[in-house]
Amino acid sequence: MTETTQTWSARLAELGIELPAVAAPVAAYVPAVRSGDHVYTSGQLPFVDGKLSLTGKLGADASDADAKAAARVCALNALAAINALVGIDNLVRVVKVVGFVASAQGFTGQPGVINGASEFLVEVFGDAGIHARSAVGVAELPLGSAVEVELIVEVR
Repeated sequence: MTETTQTWSARLAELGIELPAVAAPVAAYVPAVRSGDHVYTSGQLPFVDGKLSLTGKLGADASDADAKAAARVCALNALAAINALVGIDNLVRVVKVVGFVASAQGFTGQPGVINGASEFLVEVFGDAGIHARSAVGVAELPLGSAVEVELIVEVR
């Protein structure tokens, strides 16, 4: 938890953040799996109300600012998957973020895009949100999404 005894669900409420319903898988997988003290989320797309909030490739037809906001949505959707599996208040810390960015040839701003997820997690969880990370450029993502984010978190 934070320096106080506040729960993560209370922290989300304080920030005015509501966890969405878990996005339905688009193939043969589950949104999150627990193994020991860790939860691994599947890659989460920037779904808002069942629709992708951003499609396209960075460096061609999607802006960095829009993609950074979409990465935040991906992280929020990953938190929803964690909440559905183990309850958000059981999260101890964010361990790793892996972000994928659909990139046009020559685009090298993947780290800045995935900062949308990283900065959001630190905003919510403070020091417990500081994590290791990979930001990877790819040719295509599922459904034409511009970004995809997966999380590994430690839980109690």
